[in-house]
Amino acid sequence: MKIHTDSPFKINTIRHIWIPMPDGCRLAARIWLPENSEKHPVPAILEYIPYRKNDGTAIRDSIYHPYFAGYGYAAVRVDMRGSGDSDGVMLDEYLPQELEDAVSVIAWLAEQPWCDGTVGMMGKSWGGFNSLQVAALRPPSLKAIITVCSTDDRYSDDVHYKGGCILTTDMLGWATTMLAWNARPPDPEVLGDVWREKWLDRLEQTPCLIKEWLNHPLRDSYWKHGSICEDFSAVKCAVYAVGGWADPYSNAIPRLLSGLSCPRKGLIGPWAHEYPQRAFPAPQIGFAQECLRWWDYWLKGRDTGIMNEPVLRVWMEESIVPKTFHEERPGRWVAEPNWPPENLESRCLYLCGNGLTKNSNAEEPIYFPKIHAVGFESGMWFPMGIPGDFPGDQRLADSRSLCFTSEPLAEGMEILGNPEIKLVMTSDKPEALLAVRLCDVAPDGTSLLVSWGLLNLTHRNGHEATEPLIPGEQFNAALRLNACAHALKQGHRWRIALSSSYTLHAWCSPEPVELAVLPGEETCIHLPFRTARPEDAMLPDFDEPECSPPLENEIMRSPCRDRTVKHDLIEDCFTLAEKTDSGRICFKEDGLEIEDVSQDTVSIIEGDPLSLIVSCKRSAGIGRNDWQCRADASGSMTATSGQFHVTSNLEVFEGEERVFARNWEFSIPRNGV
Repeated sequence: MKIHTDSPFKINTIRHIWIPMPDGCRLAARIWLPENSEKHPVPAILEYIPYRKNDGTAIRDSIYHPYFAGYGYAAVRVDMRGSGDSDGVMLDEYLPQELEDAVSVIAWLAEQPWCDGTVGMMGKSWGGFNSLQVAALRPPSLKAIITVCSTDDRYSDDVHYKGGCILTTDMLGWATTMLAWNARPPDPEVLGDVWREKWLDRLEQTPCLIKEWLNHPLRDSYWKHGSICEDFSAVKCAVYAVGGWADPYSNAIPRLLSGLSCPRKGLIGPWAHEYPQRAFPAPQIGFAQECLRWWDYWLKGRDTGIMNEPVLRVWMEESIVPKTFHEERPGRWVAEPNWPPENLESRCLYLCGNGLTKNSNAEEPIYFPKIHAVGFESGMWFPMGIPGDFPGDQRLADSRSLCFTSEPLAEGMEILGNPEIKLVMTSDKPEALLAVRLCDVAPDGTSLLVSWGLLNLTHRNGHEATEPLIPGEQFNAALRLNACAHALKQGHRWRIALSSSYTLHAWCSPEPVELAVLPGEETCIHLPFRTARPEDAMLPDFDEPECSPPLENEIMRSPCRDRTVKHDLIEDCFTLAEKTDSGRICFKEDGLEIEDVSQDTVSIIEGDPLSLIVSCKRSAGIGRNDWQCRADASGSMTATSGQFHVTSNLEVFEGEERVFARNWEFSIPRNGV
């Protein structure tokens, strides 16, 4: 990535400033201003997240926000209430207080002498979520947003549930991560002598987030709050939705383009959960320049041509050898002038004893293997694009699933959108789940994961209530797989793999279950077919990635990672163990040091779904010279046929002295999950 130093404006940096809230709470902010902006006010761009401006995102902030300031914007990075140096306590994600604070921040920005009264908002992940949520509140000064790797639907597409199934590793892992991160203290150099008092007060009030999440297994008002898909019409400002096919939130972008009536655009690359400037797999793009084109159009009224371009631009991925890391993903950029596309075409393939075929056949039921340890090759649900994150060869998972494979294609085939599967099924138990994988099978037999989806079958008629299955009785299930763009090579085959378990991504049903699929006209997969068009080759190239100079830092301990799967042949127990050490770095501007270490294990004994156990550990350190603090958080989760059991622990140290400790232990009814 090119370091850009030749900006039109010199930059003044306000390293710390308090933004007052109506209730007296103060939010901590860092602001980058173009020189002379108090005499010549400029639009403001807000990023509003809980990940600590002084340390957690300091390097990332330094490569984007000064870049925008250098081109005539007030770039503002705010720590949410209860995070970093800000006052208060963060009690959960996306609460009304969080969004009300954002509206107050926008109003404050619009009134500053260096702001011309117009504001844009942007962010990745949490910041992308709340950009959409705040846009739906319509603060008058907010004119446009850029939302990256986010979702419009907190229940169906976030880190808690998918298809009505609990995300096995990620729900507990995310709760444990936030417990450790929120336990880091504010900076004494910012708060002065009151830092410890505020820190300990925050620790006393910090909740165990997973308890609230498990208490809402259905799509109720808890999840509908903050899900803008409940009322797309609430959003009036312009929306640029950006993501990657390797990111878990790519489904939201086609939904946003379909549902929103405001000015909108979408961009999906091959990327994992990262800004496109530096995301893997490559190709990376000049995302900072793309943002400027958007901001210049909507905040400065300059015709940059961005709204004359197709509404959706995506990276059409090609067949490739499956690996757990891709530095680059072969493919090409394609575009759709409208979304959904006009004259949308789908190709229907039927699931039957002969595989995936163009003609349906009524046959006897075909039974799923009764296997639980499926999907240890599925990769990270939440990949950051580092080695070990991506799904590997799916042949082992395929061998433990019910597979339907097409004949080799005489011609290549492109798909773009959400594959949709319809099945007629039976179950011998009242509760079961369905996992579906769409794979690209090469002539040598390697199996590449293209898309996948989950469905808690007691949610087959909606996520707002459970409807137990009647053992032995036929039922229909329909499932929309993750959005994808894939160009299947000539000679390759499509494969649909069905399983009643998907261990790393879906908490197992309480009993071993025998599922069957009934071939016929209503048991099929619809693939969103796309015809390659000559105009795809005429799309303008993105600029090369560039950024402002990164914040200077010293690596005190290098990052490292281990991720292994072990099969105990005596116990027939499968275990995934992961340890990621992000290293320790020191910021040269103020001597602040930070480090993060995470460990996760998932294990299950084949044939015993109640043996599933997930354990997580997080250690978050921060310090400067003789002042050193560390937060250690851990958690474990198991289940019986009727309840989930969770333990969570937090220990916080100043130097070698333990200054705070708390344990949570609770059980919650399963309620159909």
